[in-house]
Parts: sequence; structure tokens; C-alpha cells
Amino acid sequence: MTNKNDKLAIYRDKAGEIQLDVSIKDDSVWLAQDEIAQLFSVDRTVITKHLRNIFNENELDSSSVCAKFARTATDGKTYQVQLYNLDAIISVGYRTNSVRATQFRIWANKVLKQYLLQGYAVNQKLLTESQNKLQELKDAVHFLSKSVKTEDLLGQEQELFSVLDYYSNSISILGKYDANKLRATKGASPVFELTYESAIDIVGSLKRNLLTTNEASSLFGSEIENKFKSVIGSIYQTFDGVDLYSSIESKAANLLYLVAKDHAFSDGNKRIASILFVYFLEKNKYLYRKNGERKINDNTLVALAILTASSEPREKDIVIRLITNLLKS
Repeated sequence: MTNKNDKLAIYRDKAGEIQLDVSIKDDSVWLAQDEIAQLFSVDRTVITKHLRNIFNENELDSSSVCAKFARTATDGKTYQVQLYNLDAIISVGYRTNSVRATQFRIWANKVLKQYLLQGYAVNQKLLTESQNKLQELKDAVHFLSKSVKTEDLLGQEQELFSVLDYYSNSISILGKYDANKLRATKGASPVFELTYESAIDIVGSLKRNLLTTNEASSLFGSEIENKFKSVIGSIYQTFDGVDLYSSIESKAANLLYLVAKDHAFSDGNKRIASILFVYFLEKNKYLYRKNGERKINDNTLVALAILTASSEPREKDIVIRLITNLLKS
């Protein structure tokens, strides 16, 4: 079956494509009885008999698969012709005993099998992604419930609950799964690069301000054996020319984690990590939501920095996921 205008091929027999004028309406193909007879290489009376049996046996409802179409005949006049849609054509094809009908059934079975297998594969992928997201949420709940008991986080319970709330909302597992919209997101691409020199200048400026208010010691911001330089190098590292942390979220999350966790400075690691995190997001125009609110407010940022510093090395992936999901929410 083909549409001469749209070049749409529904079925092709072994001898070559069968040329028929096809009406396309309501996302279906429509043929008259004589055209169905030509398709399956049988007499029209056979098609009439099969259609009558299909409707009598309630296999199909005639009102949903039959329709009148205006067609122009060879005499130039327009006539109303009864046409049958693809559902009816397929049903007739499974009842017709002819070589061409057999070829059609072989083709239809193959198409249906491919459709079912591909549909199964897609649904399996969605289910796997949903289960992975659910596991992420379980890991986050376990991590936060454990962390809330640590001494450094006493009094930060509300901020931790906010972290969990933002995180769970950003995943939206059930809603996305039910709507068939669960897809991995690549994240936003950075427009600003944080250099080691500019970051050191920020740390120096922060130290001077804190010293004037007696909120820092002389050890604040003193780099330990080029550790901070290694941190900056880490968030911009590549493999075979490909950026390992390609998104703003992943770079920012790793910046916060590595500075707060790896003790790049003799003192002030959490505060330095927080200020650089905010600076990096600000320069990349990613600090605020569309409504003008900060994606991560000051209290939540303090809790995140403490969470990061007090976490176990094996929990790094969980911490990074927490931060990136907060930024995406």
C-alpha cells in the first residue's frame, strides 16, 4: 500500500510494491473493498464475506473501521465510497486464503513481533532507570539519617530535611515514570572557567576580610603542598579530549566536595569551599532559579559543606548526587 503523494509504504509483496491510491485520515490507511481484494489477490466477494463475518462476530465495530470518503472517478465525477481502515484490512488479511495474503501475514507477524520486542526493551529501560533513581533516593535517605546524628551537624536538622526534600522533588520518580518522561539529563554547559589564580585571589580576599573581624587565623587559606591546585585541575580534567565533568552541576559539586573534604588548606576548608561554590555558580549564571531564589540558600550550603566534610570517602558518589540534584531542582 502506498500513498502516491506521501510515498508511504505500508506493505510490499515479494514481486514488488503494490500500487494503490490510499486515503490517509485519522492516523490510519483506508481502502475500498476492491482495493483490499487487489491487495490480497482474491475476488471482491471474498472480501465482502470476510468483512461481514468480522462484524457479525464482533471482532471489530463497523462504525469505527468504516467511513465514507469522496473520490473522483475516471469520468471526472466525485462519488462517496465506503472505505475500511487498517484494522479491518489486517483482520481480512488473517482470514483470506491466498499466496499474497499469506505473505501479508508473514510480514504482519514480523512487524508485530518487532514492535512488541522494541516496546518491551523501551519499558525495561524505563523501569531500570526508575529503579536506579529510587535506589539513589534510598541511599540519600540513609546517608542523611546517619549524618543527622553526627556532632558537627547538631542543630542542622532542618537544613538536612530541606536537602532531602529538594533531592526527592528533583527526582520525581513516580511522576516521571508514569508520564513516560524519565530521561537522563546532561546538565547545563559552563560558560565560565575557574582558574587556580583567580580562585587563590578570592581566598586571599576572603582571608583579609575575616582577619579584620577576628573570624580567621593566620593559617586560614594557607594551601597545603599544591593540593588546591590539584583540585582545580581535577574539575577540568579530560580523558581522550573529553571533559570528565562536562556540566556546571558536576563541576560545582566536585569543587565543593574536593575543597571541603580533601583539606587543601590548613584552615577554613568548608568556608572556602562554600564561597568558591557560590562564585562558580554566579559566574556561570546558575546560582538562581527563574523566580529569583537561590538554588541553595546559605543555611543549606552550610549543612552541605559540613555533610561533605564529615562523610566517608566511600560516600562520595552519594554526596555528589545530592549536590547535583539540588542544583537541577
